[in-house]
Amino acid sequence: MTTKIHLLVNELGLPLDFMITPGQISDYTPAVELLGKHEAEAVIADKGYDSDKIVEHVEKTMQAKAVIPPRSNRKAQRDYDKSLYKLRNRIERCFGKLKQFRRFATRYEKSKACFAALVALACSWIILRLYVDTA
Repeated sequence: MTTKIHLLVNELGLPLDFMITPGQISDYTPAVELLGKHEAEAVIADKGYDSDKIVEHVEKTMQAKAVIPPRSNRKAQRDYDKSLYKLRNRIERCFGKLKQFRRFATRYEKSKACFAALVALACSWIILRLYVDTA
C-alpha cells in the first residue's frame, strides 16, 4: 500500500538516480544497488542506511568516505565526520523541491511504473530549471 523513494543526489542537491521500493522494505536493502558504480568522495546518509554491507561497499568498491552515523544499538560504534554530515540537508531540500509537484506529494499515481515516471519527470524538471529561464 505504501512506497519509499530512495534518492541519490550530488553535492549540489540535484537528483542523480532514484529507486522506488515497497514501504515495508528497510532503507538499506536497495542502497548498494542504487549506489552501483557511481563515483564519489563521500557518501552521506542517515542512520537508516547504517549497515556493514553499505559501509563496506562505499569504502572498498567506491573508494569513498562513508558518512553514516551508527545506530544507537550498534555494539561497535563507528566514527563519522559530523561536520560533513551537516550537508545531508541537501537531500532533504531536494525532496522539498520534489514535493512542490502536487502529484508527487499526494502520491496520486497508483501503479509503480506511473509513479516512477512522475518522479523521473519531476527530477528532470529540477535539473532543467538550472538551464531554462522561465521568467
